[in-house]
Amino acid sequence: MGLVSTDWLRKNLINKNIKILDCSWHIPNTERSGKLEFENVHIPGAIFFDIDEFSDKNNEAPHAVLPGNIFSEMIGNLGISNQDHVIVYDALGIFSSPRVWWMLNYYGHKEVSILDGGLVKWLKEKKETEVGKGRKYPKTVFKVNENLSLLKTYHDVKNNISQNSFQVIDARSKGRFLGTEPEPRKNLQSGSIDNSINLPWNECIDPETKCFLAKPILEKKFKSLKIKPELPLVFSCGSGVAACVIGKAFNIVSDKEAVIYDGSWSEWALKEGLLI
Repeated sequence: MGLVSTDWLRKNLINKNIKILDCSWHIPNTERSGKLEFENVHIPGAIFFDIDEFSDKNNEAPHAVLPGNIFSEMIGNLGISNQDHVIVYDALGIFSSPRVWWMLNYYGHKEVSILDGGLVKWLKEKKETEVGKGRKYPKTVFKVNENLSLLKTYHDVKNNISQNSFQVIDARSKGRFLGTEPEPRKNLQSGSIDNSINLPWNECIDPETKCFLAKPILEKKFKSLKIKPELPLVFSCGSGVAACVIGKAFNIVSDKEAVIYDGSWSEWALKEGLLI
């Protein structure tokens, strides 16, 4: 169950094995706070999952994954165990929740689903909500089994420019990819990784429902990119969040796991000296 509907979640809110994570995160220049918005309104029983806090502060990339032992402790402190079916959602419909879907897959947790349409669809359907800091669960044990094959590093991507062993798909806007729009993070030039292809993340989302587009439409999207079929795909963006949207879209189309360049453009531009 990679995706669940709002109706499905409404029927399963009282299921003891269901844990709901509000994973709302916003691009820095929007001046929006996922945590504050969560406290104003969230799905009943939800826990706030802070993507920034669940990132390695010792890494120059904004959203680098944590060492497994630290993630294990932090997610266990939220009350998430290996036996839980985790439902992730966000305030924009589909934007940051796929990042947490991917993270949990990376750390070996398969029972995780994205709420299709997220909080936008939930509110539009006038389903019940809560306010406040969210549900508190007892601390538990979460055992990590990192799947390193789902992650690419700067060096992997750098070497691939000459080796051409995989294809990088960039989820940022066309303007940022082409270098005609500024990056939301200060001091970084916009532009793209050599030989990468652009598929803006929002082109995989229905603008009305905020759900993923239907599988046949997504298939056409990926076919239009003229990707070499023999090459695996690796997904990138600004800091590893939106990359997971198109990573999930590819998963819907192909049933293959999403491989993410975790540092994405924020790390690439810094290491390549593409500074303002």
